[in-house]
Amino acid sequence: MEKQPAVCVVGSINIDMVTTAKEFPEQGETVLGGEFKTYHGGKGANQAIAAARLGAEVTMIGAVGDDQFGKDILQNFQNDKDR
Repeated sequence: MEKQPAVCVVGSINIDMVTTAKEFPEQGETVLGGEFKTYHGGKGANQAIAAARLGAEVTMIGAVGDDQFGKDILQNFQNDKDR
C-alpha cells in the first residue's frame, strides 16, 4: 500500500458571512440586505480540506474562537473527515 503524503497547513480558518441586496448601493447609500448565509471558509481551511479529500494526511494549524462559530468550524472539519 502506497503511503499517503503528509501535509501541514498553517493558515486562516473563517466563517464567511454573506448577505444579498437587490441593487448595488451608491456611494454613501445604505441599502437593506436580504437573505443572510454563513459558509465555512478561510484559505488555509479550504486547502486543508482539499488536500484531505485527495487522500493526504493533513494537520491544520490555525485559530478559532471559543464561541458558536468556533464550535461550528471544528464540527465542519469532523464532518468532512467522516464523509
